[in-house]
Amino acid sequence: MVRKWSFSWQVGLWKLRLLLSFRKIGRRAMEYIVVHILLGLAASFLCGSIPFGLLLTKAAGHGDVRDIGSGSIGATNVLRTGNKGLAAATVLLDALKGAFPVLLGGHFFDADIAGIYAVAAVAGHCFTPWLKFKGGKGFATAAGVLAALAWPVVLICAAIWAAVLFLSRISSVSSLVTVASAPGIAWLMGSVHLVWPLVAIAAIVFVQHRANIGRLIDGTEPKVGSDK
Repeated sequence: MVRKWSFSWQVGLWKLRLLLSFRKIGRRAMEYIVVHILLGLAASFLCGSIPFGLLLTKAAGHGDVRDIGSGSIGATNVLRTGNKGLAAATVLLDALKGAFPVLLGGHFFDADIAGIYAVAAVAGHCFTPWLKFKGGKGFATAAGVLAALAWPVVLICAAIWAAVLFLSRISSVSSLVTVASAPGIAWLMGSVHLVWPLVAIAAIVFVQHRANIGRLIDGTEPKVGSDK
């Protein structure tokens, strides 16, 4: 009886140690995942913070793009330098810097993490630490993250943007209408998990367009092609 009891006690102790070991491994694995998610979040913000509009205009000899037009580093203001190719390159690079971290987040984690990274990339563009947390309006980067999250949604948003721009000839109006529409379009197309990230992105874009909204109310917002 003593031997049987001793053997049972040893088996029970072994099971307990094994359970604690698994719990410890699980906790470490969870900590590992959380740390890497947070690192990815920071990397997404920093990736979005690269001021391509400013870098390209300086490299092309146009000086500091913040000294002209609206003072933004975005493609619309870059266009006011008169260099359409430079503006197109700014749109492309601003979109890619948003899409890149989202694609990585979706590959290594899941769609929910990709959505969080999307918000971080847009926030990085709008509040870049390299320019005292001042940046662009966020629309091109928002388009890039949306293309990476759900390309069918971005196609409809692109059509809305083009239609509103054609009718209004005002860049800010087309941008604001498009980002405001994006969460509803995502919901209608079954991408419900994207609604809240897109709402957050829309809020950031609206905050960055607050001066434009004021000029729209006053009737002084310049149209595309204007040098103001």
